[in-house]
Amino acid sequence: MSVHAIPFRELRTPAAARAEAEKAWPVDKVLDLFNLPFNELMFRAQQVHRQHFDPQEVELATLLSIKTGGCPEDCGYCPQAARYDTGVQAQKLLELEQVLAAARAAKEHGATRFCMGAAWRGPKDRDLDHVEAMVRGVKELGLEACATLGMLEDGQAERLAAAGLDYYNHNLDTAPEFYNNIITTRDYENRLDTLNKVRGAGIKVCCGGIVGMGESRRQRAGLIAQVANLDPYPESVPINHLVQVAGTPLHGLDPLDPLEFVRTIAVARITMPKARVRLSAGRRELGEAVQAMCFQAGANSIFYGDKLLTTGNPDAEADRVLLEKLGMRVKHTEVSAGMAE
Repeated sequence: MSVHAIPFRELRTPAAARAEAEKAWPVDKVLDLFNLPFNELMFRAQQVHRQHFDPQEVELATLLSIKTGGCPEDCGYCPQAARYDTGVQAQKLLELEQVLAAARAAKEHGATRFCMGAAWRGPKDRDLDHVEAMVRGVKELGLEACATLGMLEDGQAERLAAAGLDYYNHNLDTAPEFYNNIITTRDYENRLDTLNKVRGAGIKVCCGGIVGMGESRRQRAGLIAQVANLDPYPESVPINHLVQVAGTPLHGLDPLDPLEFVRTIAVARITMPKARVRLSAGRRELGEAVQAMCFQAGANSIFYGDKLLTTGNPDAEADRVLLEKLGMRVKHTEVSAGMAE
């Protein structure tokens, strides 16, 4: 009788899994991209972009705060944290018709994706009853539905998937080694756990981070490496430029060099070639010329409208003028109502 060794798979901690994933995009390799001469980096990013996308097309997404303020977390950038005096008043969850009215307006202005954000540590099951109705209503309008509700418990991602949610946003924010400088009320593994739940439920992932929070270039490379090494990497990658809000711990930092933000967009494009790379918070501060360079670097999605949760955003008319100046076209996609693809 022959004897065969019984194969087994070693259980890996999230940290070990993340270290293994770094074989694809180790931080040093990502940092090498950041350190390229600017024109060389832009050229490489544009080459990658053109392999996978129409370089003249941009996706419009609209973000609505469905529950504002009163968040128990201590994210140092966030004016919605209850512990900071930022002038943001806590509000209850919006009614269904308020949300659908905003979604209709977003569609009329050209948006194809409607994102709903709630200032929770994580939703309670009773909250999901209302959010599920919102998702179904948004889908019936022919829009892609996205939600960002904080950390998810077991079974919650499946409920959102059944309602038809297309995307769930949960950002990693920054590099693991810098994370505790920004947030102490949840850890990095909490964020990875929620992303795993989203993937497991068959919902597409929207995940990126924030730059300009006092991190080093290497730490910016660390953020991009973490996102790029998710398996698979996100379909949507929002890159936020810190909007400094009085009353938050990060107010008063030296602003990030705009060209460093452009570099971040280019590196995201190279490391995640098929993802939608989105210009998110902070576009108002960047101005037209820097946004144009971001599109050249591979950004092909923007948050569109006059507000991102509680901070300002270039208004729709200004965006239309900019896109016209650049000869860019808006992505038009009518999505079917019902279950997410």
